[in-house]
Amino acid sequence: MYSRVVKRLFDLVLGIVALPFVALQLVIVAPLIKREDGGTVFYNALRVGRDGRPFVMYKYRSMRMNAPDLKMEDGSTYNDADDPRLTRVGAFLRRTSLDELPQVLNILAGQMSFIGPRPDLAEEVALYEPGEERKLEVRPGISGYAQVYGRNAIPWHERLALDVYYVEHLSFGLDVRIFFKTFGTVFSQKGVYVEADEDAEGEKKQ
Repeated sequence: MYSRVVKRLFDLVLGIVALPFVALQLVIVAPLIKREDGGTVFYNALRVGRDGRPFVMYKYRSMRMNAPDLKMEDGSTYNDADDPRLTRVGAFLRRTSLDELPQVLNILAGQMSFIGPRPDLAEEVALYEPGEERKLEVRPGISGYAQVYGRNAIPWHERLALDVYYVEHLSFGLDVRIFFKTFGTVFSQKGVYVEADEDAEGEKKQ
């Protein structure tokens, strides 16, 4: 009842309240992105949502146009503070998580939730180990359990394990805890990027 009805109602109400702030941010951020390299303002990313349904997830573009796709050793998307693909504006947006705010539109469309597992690419879903596909039982979110208790600083499959834990323990109380902890996580800017290790360095040099 909560996950299918009440949670969706909360998402709609919060999404409508947040929409004017998203519009105001767009007026400020869009010219900055455009002025830096003349490219598109948005990065429309194809992701896998609830029940395995694909959808287009909206983000502000944080990388150079036509930047190459880099992968970590485990198949997850490469993510590093010194990523040469990031623009100057994009690095700030990524660090503060402001690049994710356009996903309020995905929430209003019913494709995402404010709280839920972060959505993966189709090729990443293909690399799930047994049991990890359970994260697809709920709508993906802008913030989630794995994001506030590790974010990108922990290995990908550990993040997937946290996503599954969230699905198995989904409740109003847990969503409220994640919602408020998200602010502390964003302001501290901890765990935005994958911690440097040998695998990450190897990928970075390629």
